[in-house]
Amino acid sequence: MHMASVSRIHPFLWFDSRAEEAARFYVSVFPNSRIVRVEKISTGPGAGGAIVEFELEGQRFGGVDGGPLYSFTPAVSFVVECETQDEIDYFWERLSAGGRTQPCGWLVDTFGLSWQVIPAGLGEIMEPAPRAAMEALLGMSKIDIEALRRAADG
Repeated sequence: MHMASVSRIHPFLWFDSRAEEAARFYVSVFPNSRIVRVEKISTGPGAGGAIVEFELEGQRFGGVDGGPLYSFTPAVSFVVECETQDEIDYFWERLSAGGRTQPCGWLVDTFGLSWQVIPAGLGEIMEPAPRAAMEALLGMSKIDIEALRRAADG
């Protein structure tokens, strides 16, 4: 996959010891994705681990096995905008496997990273009746697009 212009800014993720495993998992979930490079770490707190560069749907990511000093929090999450309920179901099932689900389309994957699996145009779906749509959304874990539309349309 060749991108005409690659962003100068990309996420770089700190793992305790599972950077390569995480990158391989994410590449298996997202189409048009690949491992770019894996470099083994020979010394320091990440010795025996790896520095990984990978792409998900054309977005470049980095990952490092830096040891247990830091861990992920929901203060940073990645949003997956889905065109259909089938896409929501696909990403929800795969990304939440081994992790935990949360309200409003949020989940934490098996590596502790937070994701939001949402319909594309969520604001537009909710626009007719934002309060009713928000109440429906708060009652959902995995988002059900049709139920959300029904709530927004009264």
